Amino acid sequence: MYTYENLLVSLEEKIATVTINRPKVLNALNKETLLEVKAAFTALGSDPGVKVIILTGAGEKAFVAGADIAFMQPLNAIEGFEFGRLGQEAFMAIEGCPKPVIAAINGFALGGGEEICMACDLRIAAENAKFGQPEINLGIIPGFAGTQRLTRLVGKTAAKYYIYTGDMFGAEEAFRLGLVNKVVPLADLMAEAKAIAAKIASKGAVSLKIAKSAIDVGIETDFNTGSIHEAELFGLCFASADQKEGMKAFLEKRKAEFIDK
Repeated sequence: MYTYENLLVSLEEKIATVTINRPKVLNALNKETLLEVKAAFTALGSDPGVKVIILTGAGEKAFVAGADIAFMQPLNAIEGFEFGRLGQEAFMAIEGCPKPVIAAINGFALGGGEEICMACDLRIAAENAKFGQPEINLGIIPGFAGTQRLTRLVGKTAAKYYIYTGDMFGAEEAFRLGLVNKVVPLADLMAEAKAIAAKIASKGAVSLKIAKSAIDVGIETDFNTGSIHEAELFGLCFASADQKEGMKAFLEKRKAEFIDK
């Protein structure tokens, strides 16, 4: 159903798993892979058979080790800008996807690898995961919106430290910073990601989509504007089957059975 050169996409019980499949180069992101990421998440976002998406990398060494340096090295300024914008567009397809996206981070998540996981809604890291924005060591800066998302997720001071120094940090430090939600043994990573995905998938599709919009739009606005947007979406919930079933089930003291539409 979904066939790509650099991605593996599977679907089971309304949970899609997208695996970046370039293990020989530690799943590094080249132009073709970014185009496929953009296409895959656009397609999965509109697929009514998908409720939650898990993003991971092939192998145990790397989630995504970064952008493909061999591809980037000969680029000129215009080509560098275009490659940066392509990465940003690909990751916006993840962040803007109406379905919740969980990153299952196995191994290195450096440069573009940290940037792609930051575009996801939730991040579960294996104990061996390593994070960082080492672009400064290559004479460049993060170009796939890393300066923007890292600052929003961990704060200005921590973001400047790791972007200025290029230092790597481990899964526990990522958890302390608030960059990841959970740290688990590598052997348990996919099981944990799937358990969380299944729990989310049991909720109403409409209310999940509305909740994501309330958070993502609100964080980019002032508090009052975000609150008004939330109230509008809260009201919209009352036109949905999710609200009717959810509240009826609560009053009847049973588990809600949401309709996926």
